[in-house]
Amino acid sequence: MPNCRPERVSETSPAVGKWLLLCCAMVAFMVVLGGATRLTESGLSIVDWRPVTGILPPFSTADWQALFDAYKQSPEFQKANFWMSLADFKTIYWLEYLHRLWGRLIGVVFLVPFLWFAARRRLPGGLALHLSGVFLLGALQGLMGWYMVKSGLVDRPSVSQYRLAAHLVLAFVIYGWLLWLAVACLRPGVAPASAGPVRFRGHAVLLAALALITVTAGAFVAGIDAGLAYNTFPLMDGRWVPNGIFRMAPWWINFFENTATVQFTHRVLGVSTMFVALWLWLRVRTGSRYTAITKSRRLIELMAALVSAQAAIGVATLIHHVPVGLGLLHQAGALAVFTMAIWVVYELGADSSAVADARRPNNTAPRR
Repeated sequence: MPNCRPERVSETSPAVGKWLLLCCAMVAFMVVLGGATRLTESGLSIVDWRPVTGILPPFSTADWQALFDAYKQSPEFQKANFWMSLADFKTIYWLEYLHRLWGRLIGVVFLVPFLWFAARRRLPGGLALHLSGVFLLGALQGLMGWYMVKSGLVDRPSVSQYRLAAHLVLAFVIYGWLLWLAVACLRPGVAPASAGPVRFRGHAVLLAALALITVTAGAFVAGIDAGLAYNTFPLMDGRWVPNGIFRMAPWWINFFENTATVQFTHRVLGVSTMFVALWLWLRVRTGSRYTAITKSRRLIELMAALVSAQAAIGVATLIHHVPVGLGLLHQAGALAVFTMAIWVVYELGADSSAVADARRPNNTAPRR
């Protein structure tokens, strides 16, 4: 996690923290909106990238016809959507347009306050450097989005699963970085973790990393439509391990291009994430030496419940052949789990002083 401790943040940081939380919410909505464009197959409806002039929607019939004519040249129209009329095209165009417009709006909402706070020296302690990094990642995300779309405008009417995964993971990294910085600004006085919660924090960091890896695997599931196969649980085609998971050569490519392997990997990672979360919950619940952990305990309990719910939603999404509603709920659930993992990592530091006192014999005062 970024080394931006709250003791290095000025008294004006709550205002900065609220602004960063707003940016987090906007990025979270962007992730769900991106999932909607994927599930409704709207993402390839706009076949060019105009970062400035593209902010304007079509106003006239001639504008609409020009956009539709350009779409007709794409592989998606020629191989899959050749039946579409102009009215049908409009239904997929607006969702992708909103997705791109929202990305531009995030850039404005981030950059303008950032410059304002920086000009008034309200971003101390290296915070400005962190936020500059976030901005650069955001710009890279815009480029990555177009790089992903381009892969679906050449030969096949779908984007590269590799570029889709990179696009989604980058969004989660930006979100996680913003969230960490926001909490650092809004939670002043958090001390570095003592020996007790360091072990718990390591467990929580493992959970956050595992959640992100599971999201990455989920992107590959979406990229090759692996969720539309093996729609039973826990068995796949009547087996715990499906046939042919290493039928491609070289062997490692199966984890990215083999439907059976990709879905199996995502299942294993999802179940593993749930067990790691429940294990952390049991460690904290049964560890009498750590009863001083208060807020962190409540967050860990909530995180365990969220991860369990996310696993159930994932199974329901699979069994019902990935309907749009459940698919979006599953993606939002992944973001919620990732959010809670980051928050728990941070809050364990907030409870560290209390843990150190609780572990000290006879609750004696620490030496100064």
